[in-house]
Amino acid sequence: MKKILIVDDDAAVTNYFMVFLVQTDVFEPTVVNDSRKVEKLLEREKFDIIILDMDMPRVSGMDILRDMRGKGDETPVVVLTGVSDVDLAVNAMKLGAFDYLIKPVDDDKLLEVLDNAMEHSVLHRTIDQLPKQLTRKDLTHEAVFEQFRTQDPGVIRLFHQIEKIASSDLSIFIWGESGTGKEAIAGAIHQASPRREQPFVAVDADSQDPEGFPAFFFGQARVWSGSREETPGLLERADHGTLFLNNIDKLSLPMQVRLKRVIQKGEYYRVNSTSIKKVDVRIIVSSTHDLTMPEYRDTFSRDLLYHLMVNSIRIPPLRERAGDIPLLAEVFMKEETERTGKAIGGFSDEFLELLKGYGFPNNVQDLRTIIACAVANEETEIITIDSLSSYIRERIEPGKAASKRMFIPGKLDKVVKEHVISALEHFGRDREKAAEELGISLEELDRITGEEKMGGNRG
Repeated sequence: MKKILIVDDDAAVTNYFMVFLVQTDVFEPTVVNDSRKVEKLLEREKFDIIILDMDMPRVSGMDILRDMRGKGDETPVVVLTGVSDVDLAVNAMKLGAFDYLIKPVDDDKLLEVLDNAMEHSVLHRTIDQLPKQLTRKDLTHEAVFEQFRTQDPGVIRLFHQIEKIASSDLSIFIWGESGTGKEAIAGAIHQASPRREQPFVAVDADSQDPEGFPAFFFGQARVWSGSREETPGLLERADHGTLFLNNIDKLSLPMQVRLKRVIQKGEYYRVNSTSIKKVDVRIIVSSTHDLTMPEYRDTFSRDLLYHLMVNSIRIPPLRERAGDIPLLAEVFMKEETERTGKAIGGFSDEFLELLKGYGFPNNVQDLRTIIACAVANEETEIITIDSLSSYIRERIEPGKAASKRMFIPGKLDKVVKEHVISALEHFGRDREKAAEELGISLEELDRITGEEKMGGNRG
């Protein structure tokens, strides 16, 4: 029997939960109507799941959740609210809540959420119990992670966490900067999962025409001279396998709503069709942005975000694992020397130290480009900083370059424009990243540069 705690100041609500859950022969419910008693109760007893009302007098559900997480209590919490207050649910999610239910609660929905909460609890308890010292050889699917060149302990531990998460069927949200390898991680999850023999289908929402994407993704029905033609979409290609959707923040709001139905119920409609279709697919999504930030409130469904964030993986940028830079630099150097036939055998210490201090806005791709440039320019057997072009050196050594720069008179608007264009080039024409780092809006960036919108982010 699974012990479940229900906290709500409304006795009618707690009575309903008590009667219904007892009849399942799966859950052993405990009811509390006075939220002030919860803290002491949790000190005495352990529960498998907690259903927690948000709107209670004296001590709110949010206060209880915050206190639990502050004490390290990771018991799965299902938020209960009287209205569809999704913003409240997102705030609870940030504190570690698992899911939410809206009163009056549907019986089937309640059981579905509780089953998922138990699966999530078992999964994350397994992750929490992983030893602190882990190696690649401890991985069950070591070959799956062979493509990732790293010696960083944090990243290796992340591989172990990914391996555990892969064993479940829960949806996953991967987030990290451009170039951190989100699609490669999604592929590794698929290869380490029970679905590995089934299709892995990847699509970038930012590379698709927004108007045509629904038909491309869900398929469509067409009528030709009285006859009907059904065209399958990506979902059907990924049936029984895994579908990876990169740059999910680029989806339109209607597409987000339709995707949530697929994640929750495995159901969808083809475009121009009223027939429900079923699909068995694991959904993995990614973004370069933190979608919980206020600026995404009006453009990204809080409801969909809540469901995706339950299992989230953050991929650290290259600058946070500086120990991998020499390792990767050597790999890229060997690739370039084999391609060009040059007899280069290593790097100067000064060159490697310089690399460790660089920010790598496009992560591994930046490093690959820098090494390719250095190999092309180097005429000796050791790569030194002299092999770098002045363009790259100025970006790797911004402090040194700035100290040597002299004041050149010029009109302020021209200087500002040059600075903004320089930022755009630095971030690989990523307008959003450049605007964020400059502290200006996209509209202001476009006004200053006088340019049309360039291509968006890539994961």
